[in-house]
Amino acid sequence: MAFTEVLLIKPVDGLGAEGEQVRVRSGYARNFLLPQGVALPVNRSNAKYVEALKKAREVREARDLEAANALAARLAALTVTFAVKTGEGGKMFGAISTAEIAAKLAENGVEIERRRIHLGQGPVKQLGKHVCHIRLHSTVMVDQEFEVVSENPIEPAAEEAPEAEEAGERAKKPRKPRKEKAPKAE
Repeated sequence: MAFTEVLLIKPVDGLGAEGEQVRVRSGYARNFLLPQGVALPVNRSNAKYVEALKKAREVREARDLEAANALAARLAALTVTFAVKTGEGGKMFGAISTAEIAAKLAENGVEIERRRIHLGQGPVKQLGKHVCHIRLHSTVMVDQEFEVVSENPIEPAAEEAPEAEEAGERAKKPRKPRKEKAPKAE
C-alpha cells in the first residue's frame, strides 16, 4: 500500500495535532484530509506555515489546559444525584449510562461530551454512591462522584412461596430419554 506525508492544519483524533507532519495512506490523504482542508501536502513552501501552526498550537494547548483545570474545580464542587424508579428490594428499572451523566451535568451548567465520561464496569444498575472518570484534557482526569437514589420507598422483596420451591424441585428431576425414530425404509 502506498503512503504519503502530509502536514496537519487542524488536530485529528488518533492522528496528530496541527503543525505535525504525519505519514498516512495515500487514499486517506487524497480522499479525506486534503479535500476537507485538514492537511496540506509536504513541500518546502509550507515550512513557514508549519512554524506558525506550531506556535498557535502551543497557545491553544495552554489555553485548553487552563480551561480544563477550571472545569475540574467546578466539577469538584458539584454534587450529582439521580432519582430512579425502583421495584421490590430496591432493584432499579433501567440503568444510568454516560449519556444520562452528561445530561445531568449539562443541567448543572457543565457541558461535557458523553465520550469523555468513563464508567468502569458499564452502566450503573444499583443504588448507592458511584464514581465516573471524566477526561477533560490529555493530562487532566477528574473522578466525579454521583449518587443513585430511589424516588419511591423501597419495598422488601417478597419471599418465594413453598409451592414455587416444590415446582423448582420437580423441574430438577431427570427427564426420560427420547425414543429414537426408526430409519425409514426406501
